[in-house]
Amino acid sequence: MSKIYAVANQKGGVGKTTTAVNLAASLGYFDERVLLVDLDPQGNATTGSGIDKREVEWSGVDVLLEDVSIRQAIQSTDGGGYDLLAANGDLTAAEVELMSAEDRFHRLSRALGGISGNYDYIFIDCPPTLNILTLNAFVASQGVIVPLQCEYYALEGLSALMETMERVRETQNPNLRLQGIVRTMYDARNRLSIEVSEQLLTHFGDQVYETVIPRNVTLAEAPSYGRPIIYYAPSSRGAYAYVDLAAEMLDKAERVKQAEKVTEESNNGVE
Repeated sequence: MSKIYAVANQKGGVGKTTTAVNLAASLGYFDERVLLVDLDPQGNATTGSGIDKREVEWSGVDVLLEDVSIRQAIQSTDGGGYDLLAANGDLTAAEVELMSAEDRFHRLSRALGGISGNYDYIFIDCPPTLNILTLNAFVASQGVIVPLQCEYYALEGLSALMETMERVRETQNPNLRLQGIVRTMYDARNRLSIEVSEQLLTHFGDQVYETVIPRNVTLAEAPSYGRPIIYYAPSSRGAYAYVDLAAEMLDKAERVKQAEKVTEESNNGVE
């Protein structure tokens, strides 16, 4: 079964889509089977993956409105190492139509359920707002990855996101959890970056990924060329950072797997 993670932050401009695209590409680099779901009507993850969002035949809106199956809508990225469910401005229409649907929060979950055995990881790039698309992502996911820029209002925005996650846990998806916080656009010369980073580590401990994504010009350039950073500038600091983040995620998953195995063997022994 796939590990399904929403990549979300209710504040824009924090490296959310950059993280979704480059984490997908980096895990693909490690031969993991990865699907990236672009659920943002801006379609930035789509264009950042080298796909023209204006020319997409089937996209997320068609899947959410159940006009086509998700298998029909998924497409390969050109050299990106992952598959993509594309998005464009038409997703706004899905928001409107889903508001009156009885199962409006579970459309994405149901669609992904039919293909979860095909992928090791599924990442959902959420809109930078709390809306029905974001709620679909949270209902479909096991965890939320939060890219967070180390700046003054970061913790305030994170608090609002955690409250949203708690409401979803209580009403729609009791298994939803905080998968991890990724510190993005980090500048070690900036005192505020250091202070916010320290606060995150104090409050969230090992839920903060050790890997830090630096402020890096090539990371900002890569989307305009439709290339993940490891293919646009493989020797850049940004590329190394996202490969390290992917490796850390894989290592964490393996440690969790081993711990569950030990627990299972222990329980079997007691019985």
